[in-house]
Amino acid sequence: MRIGAPKEIKNNEYRVGLTPASVRELVAHGHQVLVQREAGSAIGLDDALYQAAGAELVDTAQAVFERAEMIVKVKEPQPVECAMLRPGQVLYTYLHLAPDPEQTAALVKSGAVCIAYETITGPGGGLPLLAPMSEVAGRMAIQAGATYLEKEHGGRGLLIGGVPGVAPAHVAIIGAGVVGTNALQMAVGLGARVTVLDKNVDRLRQLDLVFGNRISTLYSTSASIEEAVLDADLVVGGVLVPGAAAPKLVTRSHVSRMKKGAVVVDVAIDQGGCFETSHATTHADPTYLVDGVVHYCVANMPGAVARTSTFALNNATIGHALALADKGWQAALRDNVHLRNGLNVCQGQVTYAAVARALGLPYVSADSVLA
Repeated sequence: MRIGAPKEIKNNEYRVGLTPASVRELVAHGHQVLVQREAGSAIGLDDALYQAAGAELVDTAQAVFERAEMIVKVKEPQPVECAMLRPGQVLYTYLHLAPDPEQTAALVKSGAVCIAYETITGPGGGLPLLAPMSEVAGRMAIQAGATYLEKEHGGRGLLIGGVPGVAPAHVAIIGAGVVGTNALQMAVGLGARVTVLDKNVDRLRQLDLVFGNRISTLYSTSASIEEAVLDADLVVGGVLVPGAAAPKLVTRSHVSRMKKGAVVVDVAIDQGGCFETSHATTHADPTYLVDGVVHYCVANMPGAVARTSTFALNNATIGHALALADKGWQAALRDNVHLRNGLNVCQGQVTYAAVARALGLPYVSADSVLA
């Protein structure tokens, strides 16, 4: 198979779909790999490294899309990229379609086979291709929150861990999944007072066993969320409904009654956000104020640590990339139910139920498409 990795064009996005090591794996399996020039140069993955791994360098994204049978990316295709997709071409990347009707319509129109990292499942449960970026984003949420709590960045002027004789900041984390757990580790490590909320009592029990009296755990209800948010200096939203739009758990009314200069970090913004006041921002202009509360809602948070993120992501994606290339997309999806769960749009049809439901579109199951 001929596989292509274009340079990412989303604002301040420096990650790349394939590392030289991933290219070498694909080439060793007998595949041809096309990489757009300077696709990874911003993070120290120079063109010479790709050539040494066996890639063919091409000058433009258009050349990659025209020649490749499978496109491997990081972020969802931008409108100009959607227009370059063709019927039957495989797109393997993050998509986050539920809150994005325009992208969904463009992918349906393209006729491409669109496989989303974020809905591929794992044998032990969970979402193994989303997990590494969730780990990064969860840890970054506390870094970003600590920065924007500083007065010069619009915050309350708090040091997140406090000092002897002065109380630390209160961090409320909504969701105890991968994002929430990594945010929790960072916040506890910095000395914050931490409250974590989730509907999974078994998960809260696990965290309580690990962290003991260094954290407070609360079962997530409207009342407990309101109580935690209004007392918090920093709120991290890390809820996830796989493939679906994130629920709006923190309302505009909650935000209006928060402490002035408090910070919210909405890690769920890729799926529409879990704060009613959230809208996507970029690394170039990451924050805005609502009722005196700083909102950090960058939709590609891991892009800020693009080198770490690229290697972590490739560790998770290369196995399925090899299966798709070795077997072809139809056989690979038939053979692996977990990979099949990643099929969101296929040859003009929406094949992921949560996306179809969120956008009010007809749904056709992946099984029926492959039958």
